Amino acid sequence: MSAAKPLAGRTIGFIGLGLMGRPMACNLARAGARMIIHNRSRGVVEELAAEGMEAVAGPAEVAGKAGMIILMLSDTAAVEAVVEGPGGLLEGVRPGCLVVDMGTTAVAATRRLADKVAMAGGSWLDAPVSGGQVGAAAASLSIMAGGSDNDFAMAEPVFRCLGRQVTHMGGIGTGQVAKAANQVIVGLTIGAVAEAMALAEKGGVAPARLREALMGGFASSRILELHGDRMARHDFTPGARATTQRKDLDQALQLAGLLDIELPATALCRDLYDRLIEQGDGGLDHSALFRLFSGR
Repeated sequence: MSAAKPLAGRTIGFIGLGLMGRPMACNLARAGARMIIHNRSRGVVEELAAEGMEAVAGPAEVAGKAGMIILMLSDTAAVEAVVEGPGGLLEGVRPGCLVVDMGTTAVAATRRLADKVAMAGGSWLDAPVSGGQVGAAAASLSIMAGGSDNDFAMAEPVFRCLGRQVTHMGGIGTGQVAKAANQVIVGLTIGAVAEAMALAEKGGVAPARLREALMGGFASSRILELHGDRMARHDFTPGARATTQRKDLDQALQLAGLLDIELPATALCRDLYDRLIEQGDGGLDHSALFRLFSGR
């Protein structure tokens, strides 16, 4: 194994090749891994197969060929279908197989699916990520992992090829708890930046100039840096879609309900995303929340 190819000799399955999954799979291939891939939409599979990845027909076949399988799927229902649906991972999981869910999945479902995989002889890590498409492409994601020490140690070299901040949060489900907290901060901060930028624009201050000024003070943040720029340019090409942000906020609220705590600002932010989606902007980047306040 060379420093340039830290994953040489490893075979990794990858299911879910969308905005985030595709660049993540490409980074693993560049690190030397043999990639076994599957995706519901076949176009991206054919493109990556032409670049040397091995395409298979379904999740069970991925499990039959790879000892570690990464899931990067849109929501909890998609993860459930891939794991336990017809032709799902449970039909192909072998003893010692490690399933790593890097999407944002409900905590209760995560623990239930982990138990099912364990009964089939495999193991589970929930390792959701933060950083959006930009972070996925740059291999600079923040990764929050929940699972056993041994499983984390097995996956950590792979994680290091995908992200800069890799943290073992605790047992199964704790990665998803951390991601729910992350999405609360992201959603509420996007809302704060959107309101501030709209206020400035209506008051005669160019949003780009406001962003420049605030980046040097207490209001500075990664969201002001990246999403504030998108708002200033009115460019909402999706890096992470508004519908996904809304789903994640709702998932955080469901978890809060199970834990018997109130998250009123999160509930308001979720409802604002509902308004954005209702006006037809759900497919835009989540920074498009600005459009609710700016009038365009």
